Amino acid sequence: MAVPSNTPPRPLPRTLGALRAAGHEERDVKGELRTNLLDALRAGRDPWPGIVGFADTVVPRLERALLAGHDIVLLGERGQGKTRLLRTLAGLLDEWTPVIDGSELAEHPYTPITPASIRRAAELGDELPVGWRHRSERYTEKLATPDTSVGDLVGDVDPVKVAEGRSLGDPETIHYGLVPRAHRGIVAINELPDLAERIQVALLNVMEERDIQVRGYTLRLPLDVLLVASSNPEDYTNRGRIITPLKDRFGAEIRTHYPREVSAEVALVAQEADLATIGAQVGPPLLEVLARFSRHLRSSTAIDQRSGVSARFAVAAAETVAGAAMRRAALTGEDSAVARPVDLEAVPDVLRGKLEFESGFDGDTAGTDGRDEQAEVLIHLLRRAVADTARSRLRGLDLAPLTDEVSGGHRVVTGERVPATDVLAALPELPVLHDVAVRFDADPAGPAGPIAAAVELALESLYLTRKLGKDTENGSTVYRGSAQ
Repeated sequence: MAVPSNTPPRPLPRTLGALRAAGHEERDVKGELRTNLLDALRAGRDPWPGIVGFADTVVPRLERALLAGHDIVLLGERGQGKTRLLRTLAGLLDEWTPVIDGSELAEHPYTPITPASIRRAAELGDELPVGWRHRSERYTEKLATPDTSVGDLVGDVDPVKVAEGRSLGDPETIHYGLVPRAHRGIVAINELPDLAERIQVALLNVMEERDIQVRGYTLRLPLDVLLVASSNPEDYTNRGRIITPLKDRFGAEIRTHYPREVSAEVALVAQEADLATIGAQVGPPLLEVLARFSRHLRSSTAIDQRSGVSARFAVAAAETVAGAAMRRAALTGEDSAVARPVDLEAVPDVLRGKLEFESGFDGDTAGTDGRDEQAEVLIHLLRRAVADTARSRLRGLDLAPLTDEVSGGHRVVTGERVPATDVLAALPELPVLHDVAVRFDADPAGPAGPIAAAVELALESLYLTRKLGKDTENGSTVYRGSAQ
């Protein structure tokens, strides 16, 4: 959510007196979230834009936790959308909220909490200046790292203020950390167990008593924050790197998951992959192949499932396929770049480093065709994904006419230097090709690119079911009869 660069869209009260006269009512941040969430649910609005695959599982649990006013931790493997989900929480805050203009902690004009703001409020009364803060500025995110300090999160004594003559015990010598500065907002800590234990201890008072302790003395600040966090489930245990008292202070622990349906995974890839910027069209059938590929990886014994296979893998795969299509279009001189199955060949080599393999698949052992075992695993699973996609989309369609034509001598050549028109020209007009195009979401009367992609998928499925043969010649792929 972009931070607005201008002032609020309408005239709003600019003093404490004007704010009171306008009838403004103060709400704490959890009450604000609760009210706005209920309003969205009653109006039938989706409070979670861009969140895919969680509608019947994670989202209801999250909504119940917010309505209960709980601090929340999301537990899930990498790439399950935890951070994306946390960031959508800001959309449930009021678009604009009043603050004491110039206050260090964005305090509400009705309730100053720092010594400086309390003093200003007493001196100025109804003339206390009021500013307005956008909800995008009320969401604060911190990636937990081992070098994070107490000062970063809670605060520390500012030596410059001490040098100016203030005593060390003066609360105004404190330089506030990230959590106090998120007063009246949301604090998100990603990978919470990566915080050192002494830093986790510093959060205990913040979460329960809502005060902070700095350098041996306690500053009573009635902080108004919603603390949310994310963690890998393996780390978030008594045997992991989370201290039990901190774990106990979170009111809700919610498990996330990878998309459970192929359609949800396809929708997620289509939403997140930056294909428009790349400039190539990657059709739904190929996105489905990549979604199924990711799902096969998540069930493979060769892949370290404790690390998971991030949804970002399928997104990066789609962008890699788009890049391969752009390169092929440049080599063939085609006006538009449309991804075809031949472009899938770029995925295993380019994205192998995004996966963590189990021991025994370390890439040092050569396969029979010169590829290492990691590559063999990826190629095998990618072929399974192609076969599954073709089987799902071509179910009930008789491809015998296409098999007969290729076996009868109409060999089809494809590759990164073969344009879509040449792929289609290798075959005679066949009614079954019209059906194939429709099954793979291509217009039979439309451009050659999507139709060629559909035909290639059908040919590859026939090869994978051993009804056709396939050879590689001079960097090109040739589909032929299985007996040739």
